[in-house]
Amino acid sequence: MSRLIENKEGFPAVLMGNEAIVRGALEAGVDVAAGYPGTPSSEIVENLSRVAKERNLYVEWSTNEKISLEVAAAASFAGLRAICPMKQNGVNVASDFLLHLAGTGVRGGLVLVSCDDPGALSSINEGESRHFARTVEIPLLEPGDFQEAKDMTKWAFDLSEELKTVVMLRSVTRMSHASGNVIYGGLPQKKAQARFKFDGPLTDIQNGPVINFPVDFRHRVQHDKLRKAREIFDASPFNTYEGPKNPELLIITSSACILYTREALHLLGARDRVGVLKLGTTWPLPPKLVKKHLSGTEKILIVEEVIPFLEESVKILAAEEAREIGIKTFFGKNDGTIPMTGELNPDIVISALSKILNIPYQAMAPEFEKKVQSATASLAPNRELTFCPGCPHRASFWSIHAALQMDNRQGFVCGDIGCYGMGFFPCGFNVIKILHAMGSGLGLASGFGKLEGFGMDQPAVAVCGDSTFFHAIMPALVNAIHHKSKATLVVLDNSGTAMTGFQPHPGLNIDAMGQEAPALDISRICEAMGAKVEIGDPFDQKGTRETLNRLMDEDGVKVLILRQSCALSPEKKGQKQYQMRVDSSRCVGEECSCNRLCTRIFRCPGLVWDKEKKKARIDEVICAGCGFCATICPSGAIVREEAVHA
Repeated sequence: MSRLIENKEGFPAVLMGNEAIVRGALEAGVDVAAGYPGTPSSEIVENLSRVAKERNLYVEWSTNEKISLEVAAAASFAGLRAICPMKQNGVNVASDFLLHLAGTGVRGGLVLVSCDDPGALSSINEGESRHFARTVEIPLLEPGDFQEAKDMTKWAFDLSEELKTVVMLRSVTRMSHASGNVIYGGLPQKKAQARFKFDGPLTDIQNGPVINFPVDFRHRVQHDKLRKAREIFDASPFNTYEGPKNPELLIITSSACILYTREALHLLGARDRVGVLKLGTTWPLPPKLVKKHLSGTEKILIVEEVIPFLEESVKILAAEEAREIGIKTFFGKNDGTIPMTGELNPDIVISALSKILNIPYQAMAPEFEKKVQSATASLAPNRELTFCPGCPHRASFWSIHAALQMDNRQGFVCGDIGCYGMGFFPCGFNVIKILHAMGSGLGLASGFGKLEGFGMDQPAVAVCGDSTFFHAIMPALVNAIHHKSKATLVVLDNSGTAMTGFQPHPGLNIDAMGQEAPALDISRICEAMGAKVEIGDPFDQKGTRETLNRLMDEDGVKVLILRQSCALSPEKKGQKQYQMRVDSSRCVGEECSCNRLCTRIFRCPGLVWDKEKKKARIDEVICAGCGFCATICPSGAIVREEAVHA
């Protein structure tokens, strides 16, 4: 039994932030969960799927985030409680429906959990989602620790039903993926009955049709909800103050930044000089509470990640109340006291505080810091981003690179979001030249493919993964085919959403709850749309290169599906197809015309350069036994033999 469904009130546990959110949803009696995998949010749906049977839940990995929110909204409209987790980029995808959902309102509690990634620790941007709450006019909550992540999630469902609106709960990577102490509440006994009522008047939000009409009426109702939210937030226990009554400096902060702030004040010994207002309800702001604490000081520092969202909201409130509270001096991102980009840490907050309060602070002596930096630099090995040993993407990009070189028209690759995004780096032989949002690879290639009339003859190749194909590629494929664009799509099919933990997608015969599901065939979908389709094996270097060179010359939209499971997938992990070795008598090393092509350019971690022997060798512990490296050695020194399994 999962520890997340331990039904003992007062039970102490150490939970990851995402697990605390799951526990809060379970304590709230959640019925439905839908999402799309995206770090740092993926563990929420994963953990709910593991307890779906015991707690009578419906859990799914949806095709994309917009659809996941629609699935969750359907549950809400039928009177059930639903949760919809996603990362910051996913809120962009879901925003079209979110705007309409905010207007119509909800029935059963509906919580949208957005897990942002300040510092882009596992993303290619650090865009954030808080501004969506303000844009579509829904309440925004931000837990400041792991207990709050659990308690606030539970409360968010109650708040959603009280206000009849979707509620956004925002986490960040350091909250979602760190762990801390959590005290459990009880789990409810629930027998949910879903029923969608639609026979009431148009203005009856609970029993009438669900449509954002009349617009003016619905919008006025939205603002009534926000006024009520302000009243509730003013008395919320998730907003706390610590420090002197009239502090020299007031810090206003939220989310994981409260942890950095407390540590900074402790290290500076400034708790008696500084007050800290921690806000768990960050939009709309609790006006009376914020006004009360602004009145007690002249200087305010806003500590937040990433954009100055809270800072701007507080300044607007301060300007509106200036006659009563006076003119204030603000420090934060806009004046450069806090960096405008990247995630925060205690050192950054210490630096800001030491300047404002004129407190000299030195973390360590300069000479000692130099010694530490020198020692760590010599001890830590240089580790570049790279694909795993046996990764089919390395083989795919090797062949794509070779095909583009042989074509000799300065062709290029439009990338997409996934492990294969590393095709931009040396491990992917730098073949990706453009990398934006999910699905943008083919959308861009479709555009490039229509520029022949302007003299462009460079082949545009798009790459995507199998999960991304279902998420966002299909509309771009429709567009390219309909407009007769000359574009080549390479689908890197590694049988799962590998980047975020092998979650299933519509191309597999299993769903999030482990139940059998019909698998959709990517090749048949592409053929039905009208594209020319070929299927290959990325470990077949010659065949892949020749096919690509042929397809790039043909008109219209062509799709090459390269199928090979991820080396870390459950069915492949620990199972070597080949036993690899280097024939040292054939390895010429640096004297070969290739100049160590295997370890200098191809650079699979399973291939190692022996400095003493001046030869390449196989690291048998790391090598995944894919056999691809045997095809790249011009001397034939890398030998593959069929692996023998017990």
